[in-house]
Amino acid sequence: MPASRTAPAQLGEPPGSREEAAAFLERVEVRDVLAWTRLLIEPHDAAAVVRALARPPIELRQADLARVIQIARRRKLDIVSALTLAIELPHVPPDARERIQRFLDLRHAAETALEGVRPDLLARMALGGGPEACEQPRARPGDDVVQVGQLRRTMQLLRDEVLASAARIGGRLGELRLDTDLDISHGVVRYMELLKLSALLQRPSGETIQEALADVNARLEAAASPLQREILQTSTLDELLLAGEAELGTRSEAVVRSKIGHREEPSLGPFLPRKGLGLALSASDVETYRSCPLRYKFARVLRIPTAQTLQQRFGIAVHRVLERYHAEGASTLDQMLDLLDDAWRRGGFGDSETERQLREKARTALQCYHARLLAQASEPVWLERSFAFRLGPHQVRGRVDRVDRLPPGEDAEYELIDYKTSRPKDAAQLQDDIQLSLYALAAREAWQLDSSRQAYHYVLDDRKVPVPRDESDMRAVTDAVLEVGEGILAQRFEPTPSQTVCAACDYRLACPVAER
Repeated sequence: MPASRTAPAQLGEPPGSREEAAAFLERVEVRDVLAWTRLLIEPHDAAAVVRALARPPIELRQADLARVIQIARRRKLDIVSALTLAIELPHVPPDARERIQRFLDLRHAAETALEGVRPDLLARMALGGGPEACEQPRARPGDDVVQVGQLRRTMQLLRDEVLASAARIGGRLGELRLDTDLDISHGVVRYMELLKLSALLQRPSGETIQEALADVNARLEAAASPLQREILQTSTLDELLLAGEAELGTRSEAVVRSKIGHREEPSLGPFLPRKGLGLALSASDVETYRSCPLRYKFARVLRIPTAQTLQQRFGIAVHRVLERYHAEGASTLDQMLDLLDDAWRRGGFGDSETERQLREKARTALQCYHARLLAQASEPVWLERSFAFRLGPHQVRGRVDRVDRLPPGEDAEYELIDYKTSRPKDAAQLQDDIQLSLYALAAREAWQLDSSRQAYHYVLDDRKVPVPRDESDMRAVTDAVLEVGEGILAQRFEPTPSQTVCAACDYRLACPVAER
């Protein structure tokens, strides 16, 4: 059924100003169409697939979505391929299999529409849940004959879907499965839904679907087993029927939603990064949750995969050069530049103008790094040193890019250095920084280094920025970690949008905050 009540024809209205164009692209129905178009063109676009799965008409539950992404990661598949596999796995609930099959059927129909160069059909697919809707005449408000005919056609489509669902369940009964009884119950409920549709089609004249549903549901539930009753109560058929009635003008969507309510989502507890009684957390986890809990959910709980940008690949390449240079005991600039050439090949960089500029920027930065290294009195003693320690119930883990032993007479014995390939910040901008505070705490708790100082080394700008930390900062970072851990365990993943965070977010298409 429709994911939005806005007529697809409105998608063709040309926006006027740039502001209107931006607002147009933020509309829910436009973002739905963009998601479906993107996933058809590039099945590895995880954000687009996730949006299509989470939105009507699929509405795959978050726990089931996390399970599918888990399958994709373990089997090294894209999410669409993992969905095809998921419907054959016994630990995927039957209700989730039905929704996944619905998505796969729609995707196949949408591919056909796209191949036939029918963008109008594709748009209606995304908004209306199926290509059949394109061929049906729209009901005119107040025309009872047309309304009855439209409802009958809607119910016919639903009946066909229910029959197809029961057929798929029947096809699995010959398999050796641990959840056969659950499959059978789902099949029985599918046929009970057929009875429901038949009863609604023959309801007394003048009685609305919503009025008839209460009595029909009571009779069906009285005849069902406890398990069948539970499945029947979580079915989305009633919502689809009421939404169809609302589209004909007899009910507003807001009223329908308030009458039906939303089913309670299963807990995402099994997908939290647990470690004992608490969580496994890193500085990046804490910063991500504090900037936007929903972004943390997408990245660390659902673990929606994202493609690395060119800038991210560039930063990784520079980090690897520095790590290998120190780890291999190299000493000359030529050795460092040879490592850059190797990292460039391994990183799969091409020969575009942008990539050539990045490579030249890296060479210049490494020359400055080498000169700084020769001039400093401190000595690198640990590279990529990992740490793990307990903070309350949680385990905090991570690694420090470089640890230098400082010469005698300095204000500390060691310096913890983290490389950055981003734009430099000054000490004032880093006043509330979590990462280095956590590193300082880790040095004391995990390595027993009581005397250390911290700094960011902005490699591309040849600038090292010390970030002083004292005991009050240690207490503040401890409180921050415990607060974040409490929020994650309570599954508080409300979005906290901001222009800075949202502009750089990999999950904008899947995020409900970015739409109107």
